[in-house]
Amino acid sequence: MRPEGEPAPLSRRAVLLDVALALVLTVVALVVATRYPGDGPVRISSRAVVEGRAVLPSPPAVPGPGYRPEAGYVSEPTAPPWGLVVLSALPLVARRRFPLLAFGVIAAAALALGDAVSWINVLTCSIAAYGAVAHSRYRTRALAALIAAAVLAGVAFRDTDPILPGWSSPAVVLLVVGVLASLVRLGRLRLEASRKRFTDLQQAQEKATRRAVEEERARIAAELHDVVTHNVSVMVIQAGAARKVMDAAPERSKQALLAVEAGGRAAMAELRHVMGLLAGPASGADTPADGLEPQPGLGQLDALADRVRAAGTPVDLTVSLPPGPLPPGVELTAYRVVQEALTNTIKHAAGADATVTIGFAGSWLEIEVTDTGAVRDSPPVDGNGRGLIGLRERLALYGGELSAGPTPGGGYRVAARIPWEAS
Repeated sequence: MRPEGEPAPLSRRAVLLDVALALVLTVVALVVATRYPGDGPVRISSRAVVEGRAVLPSPPAVPGPGYRPEAGYVSEPTAPPWGLVVLSALPLVARRRFPLLAFGVIAAAALALGDAVSWINVLTCSIAAYGAVAHSRYRTRALAALIAAAVLAGVAFRDTDPILPGWSSPAVVLLVVGVLASLVRLGRLRLEASRKRFTDLQQAQEKATRRAVEEERARIAAELHDVVTHNVSVMVIQAGAARKVMDAAPERSKQALLAVEAGGRAAMAELRHVMGLLAGPASGADTPADGLEPQPGLGQLDALADRVRAAGTPVDLTVSLPPGPLPPGVELTAYRVVQEALTNTIKHAAGADATVTIGFAGSWLEIEVTDTGAVRDSPPVDGNGRGLIGLRERLALYGGELSAGPTPGGGYRVAARIPWEAS
């Protein structure tokens, strides 16, 4: 009994179609009622019915005016009430907006016409019944109204001329119309449900795409942070050292500038690699000369340590790897852990000694980077912790762990554990 939901707004085309249909059928009903009163295909029979057979009444001894041998006394047909004729068709204007009300008015007008009902009234009542079932928000009420109208029509027109198959034939007509309307309504509901599912899937896909884009942006930000921060930090420190000794020790200044140049080249190579990955294969930049060499791994740790030593931070590197090759993603993650830890040592612990130890225990690759703490004053360096956050995100992809914090001796320690083989 509850409404199924707000109907969709009617289009201008549907409104104009209903208005035109209602006006045409109203005009036809008026013409039929005017020119052929009482001659419609549905007409109350004056014959008597005995045991299922039509029996004419006994003829009078002296036939009077209006007597017909085949039908008895028949009165001249009279014009039906024009108001009922109009009400039997004109409410089709609202057959989509107010389907139950339109059907009720048309059915009541058709029943009230009685002997004057004609085929056009049967047609308008069928159209209204179809609209009630197909367009009403109250499906249960519409079906109940249809059944009630069918019963009333069957009782009112149980004696028709010509005789139809059974006294309930008007009910059969309305019920058939109702079944067809129900099928159409069911098909429309299924189509709407399919469209809704398609819309939901489309929205879910768009949401997943946006989430993937956000995750990719975060990954790109982490890559750019790893690439830029380390090399630029080394370059800044070397440039500062060159500036301080430029007049007193030109040779040392030259070495510092060479280290700046090397760090800049390394940064540009890795930046080209990252930007090449973003550009994709369509850009045509797929040769090693374009910077698309493999991502750094544990084999590049010696070069990384040399750059850090050139920046004035001694590094003790000890590497013990498990037998067999490591997955590229695990190697890249381990390299980024060491790179970020040494970069933080350069930035925050000027003059400290750094120790890098990489080993394995069972299926876990263990990385530890420690420093002895700053031994000389240096200007404070702002940090937002994005590097360590990025490392935790990288390690989480492989089920790894990261811990970082100061040591009792005043230094700093970064430790990570990464599973290097499937369990």
